[in-house]
Amino acid sequence: MLVFRKVQSLHCLKCVRQRRNCSSVAQDLRKNESVARGEKTNSYQVPHSDHGRSTAARRRRYVSTLFQNFGQNQPKDLSSGCRSHQLMLYNDVVAHCHPGGLHLLPFGQRAMDKLIRIIDSEMEAAGGQKISMPTLAPAEFWKKSGRWESTGDELFTLKDRHEQEYCLGPTHEEVLTSLFAAVSPVSYRRLPQMLYQITRKFRDEMAPKHGLLRGREFEMKDMYTFDVDEQSAMRTYEAVCDAYCRIFDRIGVGYVKAQGTTGNIGGSLSHEFHYPAKVGEDTLLLCDRCGLQINKELADGVVREELCKEQGVECRLTETPAIEVGHCFYLGTKYSSVFSATYTDDAGKVRTTHMGCYGLGVTRVLQATVEVLSTERQLRWPAVIAPYQVCIIPQMEGFEEELYFQLAEEISDQLSELPGLRGEVVIDDRTQFTIGRRQYEASRLGYPYILILGKKALQKPSLIEVQETSTGETSFLSREQLMNLMSTVKTV
Repeated sequence: MLVFRKVQSLHCLKCVRQRRNCSSVAQDLRKNESVARGEKTNSYQVPHSDHGRSTAARRRRYVSTLFQNFGQNQPKDLSSGCRSHQLMLYNDVVAHCHPGGLHLLPFGQRAMDKLIRIIDSEMEAAGGQKISMPTLAPAEFWKKSGRWESTGDELFTLKDRHEQEYCLGPTHEEVLTSLFAAVSPVSYRRLPQMLYQITRKFRDEMAPKHGLLRGREFEMKDMYTFDVDEQSAMRTYEAVCDAYCRIFDRIGVGYVKAQGTTGNIGGSLSHEFHYPAKVGEDTLLLCDRCGLQINKELADGVVREELCKEQGVECRLTETPAIEVGHCFYLGTKYSSVFSATYTDDAGKVRTTHMGCYGLGVTRVLQATVEVLSTERQLRWPAVIAPYQVCIIPQMEGFEEELYFQLAEEISDQLSELPGLRGEVVIDDRTQFTIGRRQYEASRLGYPYILILGKKALQKPSLIEVQETSTGETSFLSREQLMNLMSTVKTV
């Protein structure tokens, strides 16, 4: 025992340099001691050290190491209320902190990070430049625009130790326009300018509900654009709307682009992006004959009749509840004239810029897509933003688990070499549970692909059971067929 304790305290040079404890030697000695006493050991424990492991091996992720309770929090009645919120709570995607405030746990964070990568790529493709602005906005900016009073109780306000007033920004029209005004006038050659950020926003909701759909804190992408005149601003408006359509097309969940109201933000034109869903707080009027898509708040009888008559058809409107996830506004000079956001034209004359603003609720998109796709008991993700793409389930203890676990790691390493699956594969190493239980939990969590290593996996030829959660289809594939299928998986 004295020798064992001495070896247990040893650390290899690499671990000392990295300031990490290496327990692999001590672990081997403890296992040998257990074998000598006749105790059963598990040969396939999660490695404690990266020494000598391949790049693929270092990428291995095991279910037992994930931050999850695996349904230990009993769900509420999922047949009522907002099923996406209940499913995300039950499956440890989010956790309650306070009314209107949620923790976004690792599964949810991974999905949101992927969603943000899609948004960033399309915003940059449209000409956007990413920035970050302060969350604390001076009251003087909001008072200057008149929104300090008109926004009402939804605005979180505070004072610092010097009695200066601020608000926690729900949007940043005032802050960004004042920034542009600070460098005004700019040359017309530098326009349009398209600046955006993806940050935490705040709104003092009277009755927050449905989790990420209506909270007091939320992640939002907001873009602000500056153009020389209305015609140029409308071209920018169309470009950003098209970028939004590309974002939603890549997400792959059916959406509606509808004419909307301008509300407290103002302006003369707006379009909204919605996911049709029963829990949605907006109501859309849709006509399958003339193509009319409009928010009920904006539509009146005259508008409906005129729009449908223009198409020469009889209007057949249906009301559809929907979740608003994006909004585009043409602002004109509403803010730029107040803050003196200007440019010089080709004759050297100073003129006022024409603005647009464009919001996209990132956390709202995240939950709304889950709301649309999920069943009553099983969480479903848009495949491109699923937290992980593949879950591998080897045999349970007592069924040659060592051979099956080794095969699971080999397949994991092989899949992790594919460009679309790096960091996207997890192994359910909880071999104390049956395959059926682990398969149920994997399906409930919404992994797009579940690979089950049953008896056929060790036969010749080896066949792996592949379950696609989006279709419910099950097939048995050879290793080569599996690799061909997995090579088509796309993520971001």
